[in-house]
Amino acid sequence: MHKNKSYFFCGIGGSGMLPLANILVERGAIVAGSDRALDQGRLGAKFEWLQSLGIELFAQDGSGLVSGDQILVASAAIEDSVPDVAKANALGCARMTRAELLAELFNASPRSVAVGGTSGKSTVTGMIGWILANAGLDPTIMNGAVMKNFVADGALFASARVGQGDVFVSEVDESDGSIALFMPEVAVLNNVSLDHKSLEELRALFGDFAQKAKHVVWNADDTETVTLISSLKLDQSISFGMSKADVMASDIADLPLGSHFTLHISESLAKVHGLSLADCPVSLQVPGRHNIANALAAIAAALAIGVPLAEAARSIEGFKGLARRFDIVGEVKGITVIDDFGHNPEKVAATLDTLKAFPGRIIAFFQPHGYGPIRMMGKELAEVFATRLGANDRLILCDPVYFGGTVDKSMGSASMADAVVAAGGRAEHIPSREDCGLRIAELAQPGDRIVIMGARDDTLSAFATGILSAIRAA
Repeated sequence: MHKNKSYFFCGIGGSGMLPLANILVERGAIVAGSDRALDQGRLGAKFEWLQSLGIELFAQDGSGLVSGDQILVASAAIEDSVPDVAKANALGCARMTRAELLAELFNASPRSVAVGGTSGKSTVTGMIGWILANAGLDPTIMNGAVMKNFVADGALFASARVGQGDVFVSEVDESDGSIALFMPEVAVLNNVSLDHKSLEELRALFGDFAQKAKHVVWNADDTETVTLISSLKLDQSISFGMSKADVMASDIADLPLGSHFTLHISESLAKVHGLSLADCPVSLQVPGRHNIANALAAIAAALAIGVPLAEAARSIEGFKGLARRFDIVGEVKGITVIDDFGHNPEKVAATLDTLKAFPGRIIAFFQPHGYGPIRMMGKELAEVFATRLGANDRLILCDPVYFGGTVDKSMGSASMADAVVAAGGRAEHIPSREDCGLRIAELAQPGDRIVIMGARDDTLSAFATGILSAIRAA
């Protein structure tokens, strides 16, 4: 289907673009691309790895497009004035968005699992992929984050895994509405909460997503999801949650870097799938109640695909997590630095709740992932920081990430800092990220946990590492 076709990715280093390019190359396509970060000399290792796959990289000046037979893969929002787009238009190249191309691959697979929801998509996708790989199903996995279990010498940026089996597992995105393109056998709905769209829009998108699937796995602990599911007529569904669900967790023991719980299933689920009702102890290597919920979702999805329950439970214990998801960068002088993808209210709350379950001051750094998200959910984010952080904790905000283009900058990080302070919290807005790093290193004391949060900017990981180095050198 894609063998020998030629694709050119504009923005090939993006978290959604890179794994898709990887999958296409492994399936025999010719792939090339450009990226603004490459032109700016950032993230060299990522681009060196892409080149090692046989992907030719070009400056983002149109020079990589040489034939009308090439298919341009680019964001729908990118302007026609961008040189790559202008050159593709001049050559008469076909154009696809990342989501359109992913949906084409996904929908052509004999079996498929799509993971949707406002939060937890990447983690649940990685968990399901790991379970299915252990079960011998050799899945193809498309993720928005590097899956630590699949990192190897030839796969340093393993946000994708290309298998020869029938199952395609992918997270799907509601932020641009592209979730509507996918036709999954199993649809996983983690949660429905405010992020890029209004709740009314999200209800419509996730409702359509669920109704198209043969099996639906849904979160019985999320009020919005429960309300949505109750309004739909679904033939086959599996709920997950901490209580009153088909797949449940109890006897939970939180640990700093993991958890223990007992896995239960409902009588109705046992009857449908011919399962034993015997409880199963499970240990996770990733911390937090949200990751227990993620594990329950993954186990339920694996069961819907046909993996035995006990086998899925054993496999989930080997899941190592994802890069930038509560990722421990290191510890020095009794101070721990954590790199995290938290960027919407639910993700930030989950990360802070995980940290607050154990003693020690929190120094939270937050880089908003754009000016638009501040207008959309800045108030809710400020409320999360104000209510989740304690009197001794600190919040440091820099200006939003900005890589160019036309944008309304009238509401920025200062508005969030002001809202947190007005609610009784301790927050500082320091425009420069470099200056934020200096301030964090100055504040840090033994016993502190420093968490670096934000999305759409891979350089945050290097920023976190730099803070650790600065503390070590102080």
